[in-house]
Order: sequence, then structure tokens, then C-alpha cells
Amino acid sequence: MASTRRELISLIEQGVIPPEQVARALQASGLLPSPRAWALFIDRLLLWLGGLALAFAVLFFVAYNWAEMGRWLRFGVVQAAMVLAVGIAIWPKASPMVQCVALTSATLLVGVLLALFGQVYQTGADPWQLFFTWALLALPWVWVARLELLWVLWLGLLNLAVGLYFRTWGGPFGVLTSSDAALWGLFGLNTLALITWEWGARYRDWPRQWAVRLLAVGSGVPITLLMIVSIVDVGLVWSPVLAIYPLWLMALYGIYRYWRPDLFMIAGGCVSALTVTTLLLARLLLWEGDWQEGSLLLITIAVLAMGAGAVVWLKRLHREISQ
Repeated sequence: MASTRRELISLIEQGVIPPEQVARALQASGLLPSPRAWALFIDRLLLWLGGLALAFAVLFFVAYNWAEMGRWLRFGVVQAAMVLAVGIAIWPKASPMVQCVALTSATLLVGVLLALFGQVYQTGADPWQLFFTWALLALPWVWVARLELLWVLWLGLLNLAVGLYFRTWGGPFGVLTSSDAALWGLFGLNTLALITWEWGARYRDWPRQWAVRLLAVGSGVPITLLMIVSIVDVGLVWSPVLAIYPLWLMALYGIYRYWRPDLFMIAGGCVSALTVTTLLLARLLLWEGDWQEGSLLLITIAVLAMGAGAVVWLKRLHREISQ
């Protein structure tokens, strides 16, 4: 389907298919969804929305009736809903999609149960412990389901746990400052998850699709923010991010340009590089310079030139990848 779409776009760009025949070409190529495909999409969408709505309904029901419900009734309602979800997931007659929705609801209810436990007994635990325990207890279900959405949800819980942990306790052995430790932790976790997922997609047939791109964003945003913090707070003084950030950009370009071409990844690297370069120019010309008006004009011209160059380069890469 993806190759057919690329070939059709290439034919349209080359003028082989005139504009008035584009709709007919789409119909003939089979890219337009059929009525059955729309019905299947709506059916699955309603199934997922219903499962998530029921899971959150348990949370809101207990919260709204908190004063009228005793502690045993609160735990009973949440645990009964969890047992019901797990029962549907292991029911032999349930379809694979229904089982995945049930396991997703059960995973969400684990978090509701842990939050309820901490609220009732006032354990005094740090917030990161809630998300880490939630991820630890939900790992068997996520492993059994082997569902892309559940893996991303599980990694999201780990991101919250790691971010809150480093924000609370700072870096290990005092190597990192507490303000940057959370970003370093998120960068390391998501980069490791991205490498693992790419390895699994290549050698274990793991689904790639949107999850890999989401992990790439989770890796790129922290390292870009670390560069921004370094430029704004530290200036041009040496810091580890000055060595790691260029290596990250080179690895991103090398992997997704030659090993597994992906224009989204390269475009994300361009956005990161343009952001950092613009901020560096602002630091040199505005904060440490004397000619404010000319500096603003120079930065504007530089941003326009870099943006136009990136667009032209990405379009050329798109044509090369599509061939």
C-alpha cells in the first residue's frame, strides 16, 4: 500500500496523471477505503473508546462516591472491574481485538488500584514509585498482549517514573544537576527503547509504524532541550551535551538515510538542528552583541535561509527515497 501510494504521488508530480484524472486514479489504485473498511474502522474505534470509557468510569465512580463508600467497597469495585477485564481477555471465544482492549483496560485499572491504595492508606510514597510499580505490575500483561499501543503506554509510564525520580533525587553520584537529570534520564530511556525496537523490528518482526517515530521524538526532544539549556544557562562553556548532541544527529542521519530511510526522522533532526542553531545565533548576536537591530535582521535572514535549504534538501531526499 505504501509503495503504491508513493508511485501514484510520483506520477502526479511528474504530470503523467493530469489533475482531472487524480480521483479516477485513486479509485483504480485501491487507495481509497471501501465501505467495508470504513465499517471495520468505526467498529474498532467504538470498541476502543468503549473499553477506555468503562475503565475511566470506574475511577470517576469511586472518586464521586468517595464519602458514601467504605474502603472495602472501593477496593471491591476496582478489583471486580479488573477481574472482569482479565476474564474477558482470557476468554477463548473473545476475538483478538477484544482481548487487547480488555488487557488495556486492565492495565489502566492497575493504576487506579495503586492510586486508591495510596490514597486510602496514605503510604507517603513518592509519585515516581506509583508509576514504576504500575509499569512493573503491568509488564506481564503487556508482554502477553504484544500490542503496540500497550508497549507505548508502558514506556510512557516508565518515562513518568524516570522523569519524576530524577527530578526528585537528581543525577546518580552527583554527576548531573537536578534540573537536567530528568532530561538526561528521559533521553537515555527513550534512546535505548528506540534502539531495542528497531532491532526487534529488523530481527523479530516487531511492528514499526508510528511507535518508532514516537520513540524518536521522545529521544530527540530531551537532547534538544538539553542543548537549549546549555546555550541559555551555561553559554559556550564545555558540557557533555556538546559532544553527545552532534553524535546523536549524525547517528540519526546515518541510520534513517542509508540503513532504513525515513523522511520523518530526518525532518525531526532538521527541526532540532534549526532550533539549536537559531538559539545559538541569538546568544551570540543579541545577548552578547551590541547591534540589536542588525542582529535581528541577520537572525531572520539566517532562519529563512536555513528553513528554505532544509525544505529543498528534504524534497530531494523524498524523491530519492521514493524511487
